[in-house]
Amino acid sequence: MVKVGIAGGSGYGGTELIHILLRHPHVDIAWVSSQQHVGKAVAELYPHLRGFLDHLKFSAVQDVPASSLDLLFLALPHGHAMKMVPGLPDRLAVIDLSGDFRISDPAVFEEYYGIPLEDPEVQKRFVYGLPEINREDVRRARYVSNPGCFATATILALYPLVKGGWVEGPVFVDTKTGSSGAGNSPTAGTHHPRRTNSLFPYKPFRHQHLPEIVQALGHPANRVVFQTYSAPFVRGIFASHYMTLRRPASPEEVRGLFMDHYGSEPFIRWVADKPDVNYVRHSNFTDIGAAVDGTYLIVWSVLDNLQKGAAGQAVQNMNIMCGFPEGTGLNLAPVHP
Repeated sequence: MVKVGIAGGSGYGGTELIHILLRHPHVDIAWVSSQQHVGKAVAELYPHLRGFLDHLKFSAVQDVPASSLDLLFLALPHGHAMKMVPGLPDRLAVIDLSGDFRISDPAVFEEYYGIPLEDPEVQKRFVYGLPEINREDVRRARYVSNPGCFATATILALYPLVKGGWVEGPVFVDTKTGSSGAGNSPTAGTHHPRRTNSLFPYKPFRHQHLPEIVQALGHPANRVVFQTYSAPFVRGIFASHYMTLRRPASPEEVRGLFMDHYGSEPFIRWVADKPDVNYVRHSNFTDIGAAVDGTYLIVWSVLDNLQKGAAGQAVQNMNIMCGFPEGTGLNLAPVHP
């Protein structure tokens, strides 16, 4: 059994980790923190977990029992993990769900996140944890930085095309997210009465996931036009990618390219028709589909922002790091309706 801790266990990402790890046969959830709910039972805050973790109470994050844990998930707001990691013992494996260790260039990190990187040398320990493009590095890693939800959807949609040299010019990305991506503390832009019948853009050209997309693809930032939207659903990301190809392609050729890259991937599904967020919710799957007309190509990708976009991918990385079958705890069909 792997003894794990979750720092930030009361947020949506941390709670999703608990939900997944409860069904993992090789994991013991030994410690959970929440600064707002110290001393409160996990099931008291989240009644859907009654009968599963009745013995476990939230601790203060500074009380992490690092010497008794094998692996620590950090599901903290941006800027907190970089302060915490240097004080942890080297033997403790770490998977960070924030953006603190995703960007290799400290200047770029500060530009997009608005805070300086605490210690660039600590950042260098972290491997970018997108298994479909970086599995062997994750397998050898002790420190993994979990990708952002938008970044996961877009990198997976574009990676075969960019690496294969298919793309002629800029890629235009239009991506919409459910309200759970903003966390469980409502703000003016995430409050239900504002979002329930609305659709609106935010962070044009400056979203913090753009530099990790550019970093992973090697596609210059000025050639990725990236726009995010707040959508009136709770879970899911729907990303549309528009581009011009270097030469005309048929639907069969496009499908063949993606199947060559992802045909054996356990959590990527090629969709012959157009994908739908309804069919990935509560799962770790990314569904990808495309439409092509000569040199014009649209690629769609959909995923659950709390699963493949956060906690599910973190558990996928844990499985790889620990040598477990990659789908352990994750091989459940999406929930519909």
